[in-house]
Parts: sequence; structure tokens; C-alpha cells
Amino acid sequence: MKQEKISELQLRAEKIREWIIRMAVRAEKGHITPAFSITDLLVVLYFDILNINPSNPKWEERDRFILSKGHGCLAFYAVLAERGFFPTNILESFQQFGSPLGGHPDRFKSPGVEASTGSLGHGLSIGVGIAWAGKFDDKAYHVVVLMGDGETDEGSIWEAAMFASHHKLDNLISIVDRNRLQMTDATERVISLEPLTDKWRSFGWSVQEIDGHDPLQINDSLSFAFSNHQGKPHLILAHTVKGKGVSFMENRPEWHFRIPKADETARALEEIHKRMESLRRERRAAN
Repeated sequence: MKQEKISELQLRAEKIREWIIRMAVRAEKGHITPAFSITDLLVVLYFDILNINPSNPKWEERDRFILSKGHGCLAFYAVLAERGFFPTNILESFQQFGSPLGGHPDRFKSPGVEASTGSLGHGLSIGVGIAWAGKFDDKAYHVVVLMGDGETDEGSIWEAAMFASHHKLDNLISIVDRNRLQMTDATERVISLEPLTDKWRSFGWSVQEIDGHDPLQINDSLSFAFSNHQGKPHLILAHTVKGKGVSFMENRPEWHFRIPKADETARALEEIHKRMESLRRERRAAN
């Protein structure tokens, strides 16, 4: 991937983070930090990897994406809007009466949403079913499921993992957002997940570990997963920072629920805008 493309994706990610702040503050609701940790992953997926058609969201041959950690939907909605699934001004209606953008994704209301999620532990099972159907129908599409690391406490995740490897679903790619924080505490203090990589491998999955904020590593790992059909489902363990992009929110469990006050909003947007301007300067200098 060329540096120009990397900087373009980074700039898009910062725009998504700006949307996340503005949407949550306007609604006085939403989960900001779980959305921040997956922003870079979603940007690479939607702007460089997935075979999709925003003007025809139900296109038969499309790749399917499922956000199993539905509480991260602020980032998901912003990416869908910026990708053209619906006008960006709809983002301003987040969690307002009559809005298609609720507190968790609803496939009956939001264009581009493949599965209604929010009750944790279900997204992988849905993805497995869609991937299995694709095999039956001899379709070329891929299914990508993004889960939270705390979500892997759920037994249903591991049932789906066993099923996927048993049926050799190499059209299935799962991403674990390994930010090491659950709702109120560190994952390793709630229920220890380590050694997480070894666990997924023992369930018959191909596994890669990456920096979940590095566009190049995200792109390389996804490109490999999409092309490497060796009879195994693929797991990308993405090491991330919860709250990535706003310094005073990073790795702070209390920001899972909190909405910033006016002065905090100004500080958060200032950090984001400074990075956006720096990226724009770098792009101008390169051209």
C-alpha cells in the first residue's frame, strides 16, 4: 500500500472520530470509546477491502460485514454514511425519535447493516450461518465478523468457532478488537482470556496478530485472509486502544458510558482536528 493511500485512510479515520464525538454529544447517548477502538479497522474494511455497492446494499454478490459488538455502532454508522449508504446528515439523528440509527444496529432500519446486534455473543453465529450458506450456494462472497474481546467470554462464540472450523469455512474472517477493557474493568481481571491466540488456533482457525490502528497491517492481514483459502476460517487478533484518538479517554473504563461535557468535547475535537490538519499538510507536501 502506498503512503498516499495510508494517509487517505488515516484522514478518513479522523473524520469518523469527529462524527462519533458529534453524534454522541448531540444525542447525549452512545458508547464513544468502544467505537474509537474499531474505527481504523472499519475504515480499511469499507474503503479498501470489502466488495460492496452502496447504491445497491442487497447486491447478491456483496461481501457481508457483521458488527457483533453492536455498542460500537457510532463508528459503524459514520463509516456507512461516509461510504455512501445513506446521506451524512442522517448521522445527526442518532438515537432521536424515528431515526434509523438506534443505539444498536438494526438491519430492518439502516442500509448496509447485515445483522441486528447488541446482545453480545451472537454475531459470530450469524456470520457462520451466512458463510455456510455461501458455501452451499457456491458464492464467492466473504463474511467478516468484528467482535469485542470481552465478548469472547460468551460460550456461543466458541460453539460457532468449532462449527466454522469443522465445516472448513475459509470464506469467514473474524476480527477480535483486543483493547483489553470490558465495560467496567480489564478483561484479564474479569475473565482471563490469555493465551487468546493459542485458543483460537486450538479451535482450528488460522490466526494473525496485528496493530489494529495501523492501516498497512490491517490491509495486509485482511488481504491475506480474503485470498488464503486453505480450508480454515481466519481470525485477526487486532491489538487496539479503547478510546484511541482522544488522550484523556484512552484506556479509561469510565468512558465506556460517559458523554463529554462542553469543555471535554472541545478538547477532544481539538486533538482530532490537529491530527487532521497534520495529515493534510503531509499530503500537500508529498504532492
